[in-house]
Amino acid sequence: MADGTGHARAALTKAGVEFDSRDAALFRAIDRTNSIAVAAEDLGRSRARALERIKSLEDAFGELVERQRGGQEGGGSHLTGTGRELLDRYDRLSAVLATTATVPETVLSGVVTAVEGEMAKVETDVGTLRGLHDGIPVGETVAVRIGADHVTVSEPTTAPEPGATSARNRLDGTVSTVEVGESVHTVHIDVDGVAFQALVTEESRRRLGLRNGQEVLILWKATGTWLVREHAPS
Repeated sequence: MADGTGHARAALTKAGVEFDSRDAALFRAIDRTNSIAVAAEDLGRSRARALERIKSLEDAFGELVERQRGGQEGGGSHLTGTGRELLDRYDRLSAVLATTATVPETVLSGVVTAVEGEMAKVETDVGTLRGLHDGIPVGETVAVRIGADHVTVSEPTTAPEPGATSARNRLDGTVSTVEVGESVHTVHIDVDGVAFQALVTEESRRRLGLRNGQEVLILWKATGTWLVREHAPS
């Protein structure tokens, strides 16, 4: 959904892994300090957590940070060409999305079937979905709101396996329309008669060859779904 400013949330996705604002902040800090440890400390994070996150990103995007040990010029960490290109792509996408006044949403109705902490399962016309809630009990009818900036469009044959990604919501659909923008496009996807929307970059549109009638798989995280009561409690 939209971020705190009401604009779309920028993220680059590959193999089910997202490069988002927190990752961009880490990469900028590494570029500035030439040290993963110092960068993590500056951001209030642990070095171990930063290293773990970099490994996850590199498993999807390739080598992003070059780490050197000692030597005549001392050790240090530096962004690789791929890492710098990824950060530049993220910055360009952020600049484009900053001009987007509103983020399209898909809204459908459902009934909560299970609650575990802040997460809940809800049964809808397109199947069981998972999302965030704020104290909604089992049996409650809710509006399921899904921000288009959280939805990833993939080819069914190359999409990551369910266990290989944190995007637990997965649906098969058919592209009905591609609404072309300057750099970011809105893809309308029909899923069993329900119209979903997703934001994609021009790069993604070309890579996927998106066209009307194309079968696709859409994925998004439970944290990109918000469950809202359809009726205020009495």
